Amino acid sequence: MTDFSALLQPDHGQPAHAIHIVDAAGFDAWLAQQTPSVRQSVAGQRFVGKPGSVAIVATDDGWYVVAAIESGPWALAKLAETLPEGVYRLDTEALLLGWLLGQYRFDRYRKAPNAGARVLLVEDETQIAQAIGLATATALVRDLVNTGASDLGPAELEQEAESLAQRHGATVTTTRGDALASGYPMIHAVGLAASDDRAPRLIELEWGDPAHPRIALVGKGVCFDSGGLDIKPAAGMRLMKKDMGGAAHALALASLVMAAKLPVRLHLLIPAVENAIAGNAFRPGDVLRTRAGLTVENTNTDAEGRLVLGDALTRACEESPELILDFATLTGAARVALGPDLPPLFTDDETLAADLLAAGIAEADQMWRMPLWNAYDEMLKSDVADLVNAPEGGLAGAITAALFLRRFVRNDIAWAHLDVFAWQAATKPGRPKGGEAYALRAAFAMLARRYPQA
Repeated sequence: MTDFSALLQPDHGQPAHAIHIVDAAGFDAWLAQQTPSVRQSVAGQRFVGKPGSVAIVATDDGWYVVAAIESGPWALAKLAETLPEGVYRLDTEALLLGWLLGQYRFDRYRKAPNAGARVLLVEDETQIAQAIGLATATALVRDLVNTGASDLGPAELEQEAESLAQRHGATVTTTRGDALASGYPMIHAVGLAASDDRAPRLIELEWGDPAHPRIALVGKGVCFDSGGLDIKPAAGMRLMKKDMGGAAHALALASLVMAAKLPVRLHLLIPAVENAIAGNAFRPGDVLRTRAGLTVENTNTDAEGRLVLGDALTRACEESPELILDFATLTGAARVALGPDLPPLFTDDETLAADLLAAGIAEADQMWRMPLWNAYDEMLKSDVADLVNAPEGGLAGAITAALFLRRFVRNDIAWAHLDVFAWQAATKPGRPKGGEAYALRAAFAMLARRYPQA
């Protein structure tokens, strides 16, 4: 993982290249105050204050940077990507996350060219810890999603949870393989066809004072999704290493909660499986039993994520948390509705919805509320079981998937479901193509406001 700790340092007046921030509106006034040599240098670089543009101005004893940036968390990302190696100091406060994530690299399989570190000096040391924490959590999501499925299966997700537990004094309990058959039958069924070394499991991490309010984080951990017997085409299978993106989000959010020592009793649940194909794979038409006691007619083996989440949500509810958040790369329908960058939020709890949406705006990490439309519950009816996992026709697919999950959540518990893409389709400053975290900063900000430290 990228080590961000050296990239932000306390400012004790040490030598550094200055970064002067300008904008298009104030550029002419700024330019008029400069010396003729500076004006000539800036003009030679065709710098006119356009957002995203940079000029480097030479001085008798070195050089400094003039930059025009956009607002938001990625304001400094392009600078961090493009400036020469060195130490810098801002002449104004700016968000630091972009500076760090502009230097994120995933180099597990290919060593990136060594561009050297760009270090930023910061006066407020509390901002350093906060920015490094968020960047590290984001990088965890990216690294896990970017890792190929041959190197990241259910066992590796379990190891990641164990590593988090060791760092923060938490405990991990895992139910694996055939031990799932009676207690977590849907998780067992979905993961049954995978090889023994990739056996399905439910990973549970617990942390915090039992006297504190209990919250649960649930993340879909389908480490590779072939579609099962309803096999995906090649194009649909290409990115299915990212189908554990919900688990990556839940792990990263849990790490933020524990690092911040929020006064909560945390319960992290990750149903980790591979949806593989073999003679013992679960079939279309099979009726699956569930931990909740309901029966589910499996109408599509490629709608497996909601099955494993159903058992995990049931388990979470057994401990009576006051809040459950689940993250899942659940439906293509969500991408059709809102595109890749805007995750849909589903919840029946008005206060929780308002808190999450407000945090999303404040953190520039937005989501969009979509309806748990009760009339569509009829689409989940089965002729032979209590419900189906995938209604015919494919209409309102993100909504019916959320309605399916709702069947496994007690209605006296505040619950929100986030259908995240977990992937950046095109490179942008601070956001390289590949695994990406969505609504992570917003969810943590909401939790930090709801459960402030004493």
